[in-house]
Amino acid sequence: MKDATQLLRLDGICLSFKGVKAITNISFSVKKGEICALIGPNGAGKSSLLNVINGVYQADEGLIVYKGNARKTMHPQWAAKRGVARTFQNIALFKGMSVLDNVLTGTNLKVKSSWIEQVFNVGRATADAQQQRQKAEQVIAFLKLQPWRNSIVGNLPYGLQKRVELARALAAEPELLLLDEPMAGMNAEEKAEMSRFIIETRQEFGTTIVLIEHDISVVMSLSDHVVVLDYGKKIGDGTPDEVRVNPEVLAAYLGTKH
Repeated sequence: MKDATQLLRLDGICLSFKGVKAITNISFSVKKGEICALIGPNGAGKSSLLNVINGVYQADEGLIVYKGNARKTMHPQWAAKRGVARTFQNIALFKGMSVLDNVLTGTNLKVKSSWIEQVFNVGRATADAQQQRQKAEQVIAFLKLQPWRNSIVGNLPYGLQKRVELARALAAEPELLLLDEPMAGMNAEEKAEMSRFIIETRQEFGTTIVLIEHDISVVMSLSDHVVVLDYGKKIGDGTPDEVRVNPEVLAAYLGTKH
């Protein structure tokens, strides 16, 4: 029986590289509209799991159930067309392009015109261009990037580049947003600002968010749901308050596991 509150469910996901297990039998679900955090020590399998969800990696075993559709493997294009967007641990922007042009690339999946229409600027091309520009400007305003909209991305501070990457992902109008360490390398003020943007994204657009973050204080204040990984296995799954007192989680983080 389908659970109408679920957007994503992972059942028994396993992943290995040349015989080395990266993820072992991971199962959990993400409800529509929630912020779910994946936490764990370095090498726990968090980024690999995001890569399985959006099809960058193909799972060896298990099922991915997204919007009620069960699949053994995902593919990036299939996922993107059905509302899955992703940011990366290492910023993946076009450094020589402006903020506006980078954000515009996030709207490409919404284009209805053919490449011939675009080349000759006929048919649906004009309407597409107008809609793309409108969406890009909306996201730039939402993330308060207007002062830098025409700036070359490679010249911006690291924290702003992270915000531009979030803007590009939001321009795709995702239902499921995967954020891989969106606050890495930020100071306390930048983290607070990014946390606010993530919360407002959920409030404004109803976006479901799965994120990886190492700052536990940020995770506990930001998330509705926390999944804890250690050496590719799930050791915790629940609300922040439940995870905070989980003996296995405490052992993994405090080094008391034997």
